[in-house]
Amino acid sequence: QVQLVESGGGLVQPGGSLRLSCAASGSIFHINAMGWYRQAPGKERELVADITSGGSTNYADSVKGRFTISRDNAKNTVYLQMNSLKPEDTAVYYCNALIDTVVAGRRHYWGQGTQVTVSS
Repeated sequence: QVQLVESGGGLVQPGGSLRLSCAASGSIFHINAMGWYRQAPGKERELVADITSGGSTNYADSVKGRFTISRDNAKNTVYLQMNSLKPEDTAVYYCNALIDTVVAGRRHYWGQGTQVTVSS
């Protein structure tokens, strides 16, 4: 019923930039918070940043000042602009959204993940 499709990952050198996108589609009534999580090998999944439907944002300390989350409510899309990337940012990045649908009510949905590798 609902799909989150991510794009924009890849290989980048330290100090470089990438922009991730995540578009939600399906029988959506309303999208509440949207966010990005990441999971590095051998580590637990962690919150990177999230944004409410009203535009309030929250960032992990490790990315403050380097990453910016934004959303386009008309397109049901959330973005993550990542600047000054470091090797420790290497991970699979997952999109998450809290979505209201008529059939399933309010629940969290996850994207399939996109790999970000920061290496020289």
